[in-house]
Amino acid sequence: MAERKDAVASGSMWSELFQFGVYKRSQGRIARQVTFFVLVILFAVGSWSLSRYLNPAWLLGWTGIEISGNANDAIRYGISSAMLAIGVWFSFRLVNVPRFADFLIAVEAEMNKVSWPTRPELFRSSVVVIVLLLLLTVVLFVYDIAWRFLFEALGILGSPKE
Repeated sequence: MAERKDAVASGSMWSELFQFGVYKRSQGRIARQVTFFVLVILFAVGSWSLSRYLNPAWLLGWTGIEISGNANDAIRYGISSAMLAIGVWFSFRLVNVPRFADFLIAVEAEMNKVSWPTRPELFRSSVVVIVLLLLLTVVLFVYDIAWRFLFEALGILGSPKE
């Protein structure tokens, strides 16, 4: 029985990727749009990287087919553009898969409940953190110098001048 549920769940996931509808269109829009654009940026960077490093002559070398420079560029950019288009479609469909879309809707609902600090509170908190980090840095530097002096005096460490 468990195998049947897994098969149905995976089958519905794949069938969901090939639909055109938008799941709960008006709910969780910001979280879904941000997720979509981040995924598209990742696919764009991957496609750009693919277009830089893909060498169709190397891929087709085993077939004995030789291609010219223009055809090489056309194949390289065509493959990377196709990968980008597939990535954009996959990103669009992923944010509309019901389970993932419900998760993003819940994330946006929780983010709306957060009590965000005002600008003066944020500034004061940032100043406190920066000052404490600087003080901790000074304290650790003094400890380092003291321990180095002690270890050199005991002969455990050699003097850096020796």
